[in-house]
Amino acid sequence: SIAFNTRFNIEQVSIEGIERISSSDIEYAEEFGYTIKLLAIAEDCDTNGVNLRVHPTFLAKSHPLSNINGVFNAIFVTGDAVDDVMFYGRGAGKMPTASAVCADIMDVAHNITYHNTNNFVCGCYKNRPVCSTNKMFFSFYIRLLVADKPGVLSAISAAFGSQEVSIRSVVQKRLVDDNAELVIVTHKVLEINLRMAEQTLKVMPAVVDICNIIRVEDDLGD
Repeated sequence: SIAFNTRFNIEQVSIEGIERISSSDIEYAEEFGYTIKLLAIAEDCDTNGVNLRVHPTFLAKSHPLSNINGVFNAIFVTGDAVDDVMFYGRGAGKMPTASAVCADIMDVAHNITYHNTNNFVCGCYKNRPVCSTNKMFFSFYIRLLVADKPGVLSAISAAFGSQEVSIRSVVQKRLVDDNAELVIVTHKVLEINLRMAEQTLKVMPAVVDICNIIRVEDDLGD
């Protein structure tokens, strides 16, 4: 709301949690040169509005946010004039928590003393729309369990191709319960096309399980 001068609410945010992240996903991320981070992203989509999303992300190790670990949090901002700026600090632990609580108590006491009921002035003078995530372009990491037999990979490729999803790379490294584990990374594609391909995969007899689909951010902040 502060960044884009428009009042947004939580119902407008596309939210995915970390419950499907497995050790296999973490290992593949490491192998491909990424880390997995849970990011909250607000992105200007020009005339389409602002896209608001929270989800696990394959983040390139070269990105500053990839090194935020433990109790630390960070906010990474890209501005028209200032370019990239990052705010970084402890978000947990007894002293940071105590500091935040005391600051809130001091604000309340100050407002009571000076009868201040308008401590925060909203700068939301615009009314920008929310851009659906389905209208966004992303690269995707996709991990599948499929039947280990000839022709399966070509059938899967055809399912992606029918929805204009272009594959960047395919890796098959191991068997899981006699099924082949495939890891696919796509080029940037329209999210709605990827989701339509996902629905096709779900009904294919050769596809045992769609283990995970994770967005890949190679150029976050560019």
